[in-house]
Formats: sequence, structure tokens, C-alpha cells
Amino acid sequence: MAVSNLRCLVVDDDPLSVQIVLNCINNTPFLTAVGSFTNPVEAAEALRTAPVDLLFLDVEMPLLSGIELLGMLQNPPLVVLITSSKDYAVQAFEHAVVDYLVKPVSYARFLQASQKALEMAGRRATTAGPDGIEASDADADFTFVKVDNKLVRVGFDEVRYVEALGDYVHIVTGQSKLIVYSTMKAVEEKFPSSRFVRVHRSFIVNFNRIQALEDNSVIVEGKHIPVGQTYLREVMQRLNKF
Repeated sequence: MAVSNLRCLVVDDDPLSVQIVLNCINNTPFLTAVGSFTNPVEAAEALRTAPVDLLFLDVEMPLLSGIELLGMLQNPPLVVLITSSKDYAVQAFEHAVVDYLVKPVSYARFLQASQKALEMAGRRATTAGPDGIEASDADADFTFVKVDNKLVRVGFDEVRYVEALGDYVHIVTGQSKLIVYSTMKAVEEKFPSSRFVRVHRSFIVNFNRIQALEDNSVIVEGKHIPVGQTYLREVMQRLNKF
């Protein structure tokens, strides 16, 4: 599915910087500005109630930095960070942002970042299949899952376990339980086997979250999850216990 337009929000405590970015958006045919904020706290609330496709986000702001704001968002949009310092580049890419622009931002660099965002939005739209889970690159740190009519980013490290419930799966993270119309087979195929292990016909667990094996159950952050006989050998091999 081709994506032809991205709805954008600008968040920067400097009104002049906001206007510069808005001018860039207005000169880019596939971008539409839907608003701007100089107060990051107000921006966080707006993003909670009215999601957008692309967020142009300043890093260095009072009360709440851009990195802190980004970490608060349960379902973050595509993000382009804009800042006057290069010191935040590592943190930026830990959050899988689209791009990282250093002020003063030229239109050429802005356009390059925006085109990357458009391409990424297009990949999201085309790779999220009927099973509700986007195919992921083997080295990716996250995937996208279809929850209702939204694509929600899920970091693999955040996932505790996946539980099958009828025609749906519940993807349980530290902060939420996402209900996705999918199958366990689809999860197995699209979640990296280096990080996840099937322990039961109804459970897949994040191997790095396993705390112990006890009475044919694995303990994942205090929760006892049954290990089926069909899967016990593989689980034991993964635990290096033969």
C-alpha cells in the first residue's frame, strides 16, 4: 500500500525553530502540518489522544526533554529528532528514530529525512499482513503489530511473552498487553528465534526474560508459564541443560 501523505507534528520550545520546521513541511508536498507545540508536556498529552504519522521533535527542552518525551509514548509515531547538539545521536538511534538533524537544519537535509520517513511508512503499510504482525528483518530490534486499525511498534526486548487466546494472541510487555488478530505460527515466523522460544502450544517467551525452570514451568518475571512435553527438549537445550 503506497503512502502519499504524512500528518506531522512539531515540538520545539523555540518558536523560531518551530516556524522554520513548519515552513519546511509546507514546502514538502507529501507532508501536512497538523499542529505544533512549544510545551513538551502539552505535546505528550496531544500525542496520547490524537496520534500523528511523523513527529519532528527537539531534544533539548525544559521540563521534559525530547528523549524523555519519546520514552513516554506507548505507541510512538515515526520520529525525526532535531537538536543543536550531536551528543544525543546514540540515544536517538536507540529509540529507532527515522533520522537525527542538527540545527541549523537545511531544507535539503530536512527533505532527505522526510523521504526516509515516507519510505518507512510505506514499508509499514505493505508488510503488515492479515496476521497482524509485520515481517521483521533478522537484525531488527522491533516489529509492528496491528492493534485495531493502528500499527503499533513493539520492541523485542520489551516483550515478556506471547499467549494464544482463540483467534488472537496477547503480546505482553512490561507496560501493556497488546491484543493482535494473529496466530502463534505467525509470531514464531516473525519474532527472531534467537530471542524467543516456543515453550507450549499457547506460549512463546522471550528467552532473555526467563528467570528459572521449575516443575515443567519457566518463570518469566514472576509468572509461571507451562512447558509442554513437545517443547521441553528444545527449552532444555536452549538453557544448556541436557
